Amino acid sequence: RGSSRTVVGCVEFGRLFGKMMGYMPSAGLGGLLKDGSKHISGVDEAVLRNIDACKQLGAIVRTSMGPNGMNKMVINHLGKLFVTSDAATIVRELDVVHPAAKLLVMASQTQEREAGDGTGFVIVFGAQLLEKAEALLRMGLHTAEIIDGYGRAAAFVMTELENLAVKSVTDVTDRSQVSLAIRSAIASKQFGLEDILAPLVADACVNVLPKNLNTFSVENVRVAKIQGGDLSQSVVVKGTVLVRDSEGTIKHLSNAKVGVYTCDIDAENPETKGTVLLNSAEEFMKYTRSEEDALEAKLKAIVDAGVNVIVSPKFGDMAMHFLERFQVMAIKCASKFDLRRVARSTGAVALPKMDPPSTDEIGICDKVSVDEIGSTKCVIFKQESESSRIATIVLRASTENVLDDAERAIDDAVNVFKSLTRDQRLVAGAGASELELAKRLSEFSASCPSLDQYAIKKYGEAMEEIPRCFAENSGEDASALLSSLQAAHANGQADAGIDVESGTVMSATEAGVYDLLSSKLWAVRLATEAVNTILRIDQIVMAKTAGGPKPRDMMPGDVNDDAP
Repeated sequence: RGSSRTVVGCVEFGRLFGKMMGYMPSAGLGGLLKDGSKHISGVDEAVLRNIDACKQLGAIVRTSMGPNGMNKMVINHLGKLFVTSDAATIVRELDVVHPAAKLLVMASQTQEREAGDGTGFVIVFGAQLLEKAEALLRMGLHTAEIIDGYGRAAAFVMTELENLAVKSVTDVTDRSQVSLAIRSAIASKQFGLEDILAPLVADACVNVLPKNLNTFSVENVRVAKIQGGDLSQSVVVKGTVLVRDSEGTIKHLSNAKVGVYTCDIDAENPETKGTVLLNSAEEFMKYTRSEEDALEAKLKAIVDAGVNVIVSPKFGDMAMHFLERFQVMAIKCASKFDLRRVARSTGAVALPKMDPPSTDEIGICDKVSVDEIGSTKCVIFKQESESSRIATIVLRASTENVLDDAERAIDDAVNVFKSLTRDQRLVAGAGASELELAKRLSEFSASCPSLDQYAIKKYGEAMEEIPRCFAENSGEDASALLSSLQAAHANGQADAGIDVESGTVMSATEAGVYDLLSSKLWAVRLATEAVNTILRIDQIVMAKTAGGPKPRDMMPGDVNDDAP
């Protein structure tokens, strides 16, 4: 028995050895990976290629920075046209595929979520840091020394930024203070319109501000875009605005009791198929009459509960007949997100079945009316009370592109207000804080004895590129203007910034140009972390792309699927 086991073992070993002898791997890394895989390594190949890709991305966004930034015309994979200078929209629609550049894009997206403003700063500053790192690598510095230097410089900048705070919003319910704090966020996208849009955003945000400031949600400030007129005709409505007409003849109601349904208001369809045998016309009439009676009974129960406004994705013809008889206002709302906003605005509970709501499930609205704005009919759920859970900014403009760009500026300003509820400190804008930090970094680098000083100095030079972008995009002589700005900072004028209208040096605090401190802190931290991550990459291994359909990216609408 023992000898037979030995024979079997020898046979199995022989088969395995034969397979191994038949497989002859190629030499090098190609034999380790699957066919079609790509491999790049080394400073010249991996690091410098990554830096070059990020520089290209930075060059695209650079010309769009500042109040006079140029627009980009981007046509996405669905054929939709975007004409904007908003960095977040540009990088999202560009569909960047280079893995290193994607790291910068992800950093800018995190900046958008956390602060709302400064996405362009993250990309341009990160690209400049990588460009300076390329020069240091060619000088002979190791990537570890550059990373250490950048880390020390970032820590120094974040400490100094807190010392550069020149103003604080003492009361976030004061509309004038809030308007001043968010003006620069709007001016960077819609220069010249900040005096119109900033008070609107401040009014809308303060209207929905909860007692606990930390629970403020940007979802509670909505935008309704209506073509026609101009931006000066835009208004803030306490409540929700749906850009559509109501279904029936009832157009105005006061002290409305609102029922919100996620199901269709129509005769109930059976879940299973069945066969009904009808022997006469009388039986047919009775059968159809029974369906009508059942629908009428359900709607009458809803009306008896006190509801006189029903919001639903769809209304059947028979249901509309009974709703008109009961004098109930019917509002069609196909979007589930708009349904949630109506429910949140009125305090209603969205019901999945056509059952009569309880007292707690009925929403209350001071006034529901169909108003004509321009030539567009809109349903307005207006709350006259001081505290409304949702505020809507009704935007008016001549073209769709202007409306879209104004909406992006408003979204950024609302996110800035959210950051303002957590940290009310402001720093001087117009490139003043960046140039002051560059000056202090230069002094700090001179006091560092190690090789880190070269990276710290380059970090300061990269910071100087932000005001240079403002000057270049405004059509000024960037070198001369930057020299004047540096001279002003050397004389102790820490709030000296660039006046993009006159092309001269101005006091940012006197001009009322401020940036949010927390936004700057986030931008510096994210840009530095992304750059250090890219510099640590010395090998890139890309597997062969799998066949079949590509996974669908999560779109903004999907992100809100679980929104309250």
